[in-house]
Amino acid sequence: MPSNGKAKDSQEAPQATSPAKPEFPKETYIRWYEQMVLMRKFEEKAGQLYGQQKIKGFCHLYIGQEACVAGAVSALTKDDKWITAYRDHAHPLALGTSPNAIMAELFAKATGCSKGKGGSMHMFDKAVNFVGGHGIVGAQVPLGAGMAFAEKYNKTGNLCICYMGDGAVRQGALHEAFNMAMLWKLPVIFVVENNGYAMGTSVQRTSNVTELYTLGEAYDMPSEPVNGMNVEDIHNAVARAAERARAGEGPTFLEFKTYRYKGHSMSDPAKYRTKEELEEYRQRDSIEAVRHTILTNGMATEADLAAIDEKIKAQVNESVEFAETSPYPTADELYKDVYVQQDYPYIRD
Repeated sequence: MPSNGKAKDSQEAPQATSPAKPEFPKETYIRWYEQMVLMRKFEEKAGQLYGQQKIKGFCHLYIGQEACVAGAVSALTKDDKWITAYRDHAHPLALGTSPNAIMAELFAKATGCSKGKGGSMHMFDKAVNFVGGHGIVGAQVPLGAGMAFAEKYNKTGNLCICYMGDGAVRQGALHEAFNMAMLWKLPVIFVVENNGYAMGTSVQRTSNVTELYTLGEAYDMPSEPVNGMNVEDIHNAVARAAERARAGEGPTFLEFKTYRYKGHSMSDPAKYRTKEELEEYRQRDSIEAVRHTILTNGMATEADLAAIDEKIKAQVNESVEFAETSPYPTADELYKDVYVQQDYPYIRD
């Protein structure tokens, strides 16, 4: 396949669709709308600030993939654990981490959710059970299985949802984790966010298996594709997987067929895809689908949604002001949060 070939050939062109009759209560749709708009506006602002060189280093935006998080949050409990790769700003936002703390982390400030030490790729917030933010491709997969093992061992009734990108399914650690998770029936939901491109290379050029969910079938793991542009479908698939996990039936592998509107990172001009392909997916935007459902079913008015938009815009602007005025970490922070032992004898020559 040529390098600028359309990813949708492997994606089966997922669409953001609005059901004729809402599947969920008004409160759920409004919450989804608020969460996804916050993710979108936050990421758009982060992109602007990166262009102004106020945010430095690596920065991977989530624009276009918002339904993959919003639908999962509504299907799980606050006690479940979350882990993902380095496209990780949206997950803690939806889980309830303050935008101030996330923006401050992007600015490498001491008030950031990782104390300014992690930056864009290593967000953590124990308070909402978000355990990163991991920069090594696929490394979070066995960690997610390990977290699920801990939940099972401690008989908490909780589970771990473990996200990864489509490039991670080619890592050997994934297959080792899948085998152990099935053998021990661990309460883990493995999710591959298949946005069509592992960095800048289409799935067809990197994998003989292009229907990625079928990889789970090799381990007899319940596996299915999910329209990642449809928040209702995401919620339902995660809810089914969670029910199996809590019943002691073990893991599930879900392939969220989604799309990112930006490049792999801020340094990626995304020349490997056409403008027509990008526009085609923008027409299926998950936020617009939820907005359409809300308006056509009388759940809120245009003015109501405009008020939500303005509230979130102000929230994002506040996070920027907070980050700009926050201090950088002091030098002694270099020696903190490395070892559990508080008086570890560092050599400071």
